[in-house]
Amino acid sequence: MFKLVGLTGGIGTGKSTVARMIRDLRVPVIDADLLARQVVQPGQPAHAEIVAAWPEVVDQSGAIDRKKLAERVFADPTGRARLEAITHPRIMERVREQTDAFRQQGFRLAFLEAALLVETGRCRQLDGLVVVIASEEQQVSRVMAREGWSLAQVRARMRAQLPLEEKRRAATEVIDNSGDQATTQRQVESLVRRLLEP
Repeated sequence: MFKLVGLTGGIGTGKSTVARMIRDLRVPVIDADLLARQVVQPGQPAHAEIVAAWPEVVDQSGAIDRKKLAERVFADPTGRARLEAITHPRIMERVREQTDAFRQQGFRLAFLEAALLVETGRCRQLDGLVVVIASEEQQVSRVMAREGWSLAQVRARMRAQLPLEEKRRAATEVIDNSGDQATTQRQVESLVRRLLEP
């Protein structure tokens, strides 16, 4: 019995840290953000559609400047919906391909790491949803350190995301990444053990 479980959280909660710990336990994690970068590469159909819609987001090499594209659609719900309509079906097609490959390789469990699983309702199509949480102060300090953003920029991005509490309500499992790495590691190991139980 194969399970595909969602892995999500808010900005700065440590989704990627948890994903790395899961991979270290030899459980595959599909990275939706990586797939999102792949589907907009030059030569891909999504690239042509994005260039047609927002020609100003293309850099000198012909690649899409993802930061510029995010800024362009970030505050525009119509633009964001249009971008999602272009990219999401193609990302999900790749998720299906990878899931099938893992199943054929004999894996019983894989995770799909993605930011918008709750917002898009995709979490309902999965065999569970793990939400990574952390305190708001930690989220802010981690993002400021990682991205070099101002406090106002971090707060704006957090306000644009679904509140962490709403994601938590949709969760079948919660990993609290507020403590040290060893504490998070123990939670991840326990989670993977439970999910692999027949």
